[in-house]
Amino acid sequence: QVQLVESGGDLVQPGGSLRLSCAASGFTVGNYAAGWYRQAPGNGREAVACISTRDPFTYYSDSVKGRTTISRDNAKNTLYLQINDLRPEDTAVYYCATDLLPLCIAGRYNYSDPGNMDYWGKGTQVTVSS
Repeated sequence: QVQLVESGGDLVQPGGSLRLSCAASGFTVGNYAAGWYRQAPGNGREAVACISTRDPFTYYSDSVKGRTTISRDNAKNTLYLQINDLRPEDTAVYYCATDLLPLCIAGRYNYSDPGNMDYWGKGTQVTVSS
């Protein structure tokens, strides 16, 4: 049974950093692509980043590119999202998700559509405020 459990969300000041974790069970994170998504109040769920099993290994949305790193620890079977230079507009619930496919993008399949993901965690709240 696939399970994803996010943690690491917090209240941080603008300019701060956070590392979010997503502990996976029921599958091996190193064998499949997985992504991070977020949903702010009143908005739809949007893709933040994806990590694949093949080069290019990582993808980022324009809104976080350059200040965000997605990674995984195969030994811990855990996915991470490091976000630096946090901004108030980063305030959202952050989710990790997977479709148990090896790639983030393949043909018409694209991780950027949250509807493509079958398995989701319950999310962790990130609030950026002074």
